Amino acid sequence: SRAYRGAIATGGPSRRTTEMPILPPPVPQKLREMLKDYPEHVERLQEALNRLLEKRMPGAAPFERAIWLLEGRLETFAHEAHEEMQVAQSGGDVEVIAKAEAKEKLMSQACWKHIWISDEALWSYFEQRKDESK
Repeated sequence: SRAYRGAIATGGPSRRTTEMPILPPPVPQKLREMLKDYPEHVERLQEALNRLLEKRMPGAAPFERAIWLLEGRLETFAHEAHEEMQVAQSGGDVEVIAKAEAKEKLMSQACWKHIWISDEALWSYFEQRKDESK
């Protein structure tokens, strides 16, 4: 057959290496649930986690780096929500103030690492790949 002759002529079957793309770490489910009304925030968290694949830091465990990135981004969300609250208060609209208060409270709670750090999928992601990071 042609495939057989081609394999003999080239020294073996053609090897098309189709590398599977490396999936980024998942945003912890609890954070996804908490931020369900703020999909852009979930997206920003995912972007932060995606950076783990782009840059490796010697000496820092990837899981620890993921936690640091999430904490930093969540603190940014809390700061932004606080600023929105100040703007809402200066505007005086009771409904806008109530929404801003609720958002500020939620973003502050999201910063509480103990709420989401036990996410099994995030831990499993790094456990399955710990040999790759060495």
